[in-house]
Amino acid sequence: MKHSRILIFSAGFGNGHYRAAEAVIEEILIKEPEAIINHLDFGDFLSKRFNSMAKNLYMEMVKHTPKLWGKFYYKTSQFQPDSLAQRFLNQLGRKEFLRYIQSFAPDLIVCTYPTVSSILAQLRIEQILHIPLITIITDYTVHSHWVHPGVDGYVAACDEVKENLIAWGIKPEKIFTTGIPISPKFNLDKDKETIINKLGLNPKLPIFLLMGGAYEEAKGIKRICESLANSHVSVQTIIVCGKNRQLFHALDELVEHSRNPILRMAYVHNVEDLMSIASLLITKAGGLTVTEALSKNLPLLIYRALPGQEEANADFVQRLGAGNVANSEQDLHQLITYYLTNPQEITKLREKAAIALTGRSTEGTVNAMFKLILSTRKKRMIS
Repeated sequence: MKHSRILIFSAGFGNGHYRAAEAVIEEILIKEPEAIINHLDFGDFLSKRFNSMAKNLYMEMVKHTPKLWGKFYYKTSQFQPDSLAQRFLNQLGRKEFLRYIQSFAPDLIVCTYPTVSSILAQLRIEQILHIPLITIITDYTVHSHWVHPGVDGYVAACDEVKENLIAWGIKPEKIFTTGIPISPKFNLDKDKETIINKLGLNPKLPIFLLMGGAYEEAKGIKRICESLANSHVSVQTIIVCGKNRQLFHALDELVEHSRNPILRMAYVHNVEDLMSIASLLITKAGGLTVTEALSKNLPLLIYRALPGQEEANADFVQRLGAGNVANSEQDLHQLITYYLTNPQEITKLREKAAIALTGRSTEGTVNAMFKLILSTRKKRMIS
């Protein structure tokens, strides 16, 4: 039997697009270990100068002027697929993409980033590209940049995203509401007692997990850790600093002299273990992080959600009743105190989180992908 050849495009604008792509790859190799998969950054097909400028502009906006990013996001969210701006973007790297696609000859192309999806979808409409295209939307909302009639199949996070796509004119049969793909590791049942003991924590005390690496500014995150460290209600804190070395070292003295235990980590590869034992997650609102937490029935306390897609993800969590949102540091400290003194409220959030998702989103996504490959092969055999 012919091994499936699958080409996946993500992008380096935030980590979620990459993680969704890697999750899909994990699941593909579970179902078809001999599958041939290439995962590429779409920016590599653009000029280095343009790609670097675009990434730097995005990072500077979200870091220093998030409100400006929000205005840009909402201003462009209603652009039509045939707008002048979208037509310009659809021309980026066309020759380079086609040249590579022809050399690799995939059975299916998967996109987890909207710009490359629209470029390839336009080539599908023009009948220049003859490979089926699936686009995975990595948030709980739909920006118009994701929308293009040339996409053969959309993976939607939830029914609301599906309804939004239909409102944009996408046919319902093209939409698979399987959820945002996350690593299959999050589907595994973990021995919580073993993980807690390995980390040297107390199984009888609450554990607050803080994803500090998502925040650029170390001082504010340090103040949050100080609040937890000095809490009169006993709590254990796990702070994941990621690649933020400034934050990691800023906590040196606090970790050593804390009233309550603080476990500090740099970049980790076992977030699913930490989420399995946590009582509450303090984080931003990336679509992948939200999905990972909900898959572990973990309530979220969302802090400083980025205007635009993260605000929509935070709203989704609140509507579910699976978490809460702090728009300021003062709000966050008040909510932390509230949940520490009212642990039954965390239990209520956990109950809502437990029924938020259908589960096994990546398995459903990959099943939809293989169905599209199979149907395409059958059509070609008939023709």
